[in-house]
Amino acid sequence: MRFLVYALDALLRRAYGVFEFCQDPDCLLRLQVARASRPLHLGDQVVPRGSPVLLLHLWNEHLPRIPRAGPDLAWAKVAQRAFLRSLQAVGMYLQCQPHLKDIAAIGGCTALLFTSGQDGGVRLMERLGFTILPYSSPLGRFGEFWENFYSWLLIWAYNPGGLHYRPLFKLRRAEVWMLREDFIRRFGGQQYPPMC
Repeated sequence: MRFLVYALDALLRRAYGVFEFCQDPDCLLRLQVARASRPLHLGDQVVPRGSPVLLLHLWNEHLPRIPRAGPDLAWAKVAQRAFLRSLQAVGMYLQCQPHLKDIAAIGGCTALLFTSGQDGGVRLMERLGFTILPYSSPLGRFGEFWENFYSWLLIWAYNPGGLHYRPLFKLRRAEVWMLREDFIRRFGGQQYPPMC
């Protein structure tokens, strides 16, 4: 069954143009160039609907394996460091790719922030400078259920230790966004050893 999830994941990545920008095995992110599906209110600025945006996708095969007992401090430190280095790699890539010069914001939708009363992911994203926005599926609650089911399948296939604290019916989606200038200011330098 996991093989089918892997195959579906690869098919959807190709269909949506999700690409690998870095070959480092510790990179936790893939990218997708898209258009903002709605206006994004980020602080005192608004990214208009239709603006080019860069979507961040977790690279499931590269995520540190969550222990069966659930994430512990050692896992959190490894995952956080890899995530920060991955964001830096995105920041550097964004600056050196002419075809990305018009990108207005970086972010996307995730089901990993609001889970069963745990908000550590929310605090981390806010500390990193991301704005957290509510998510609403174009297909309503029906669409959000199937998006959450797909996220749950990915967790089951790639990192089953995460299922213990991310039950399907407790998953909640949110959007995380940052303006291009803010992203480059925060992650476009060499705060960490180069990844790519």
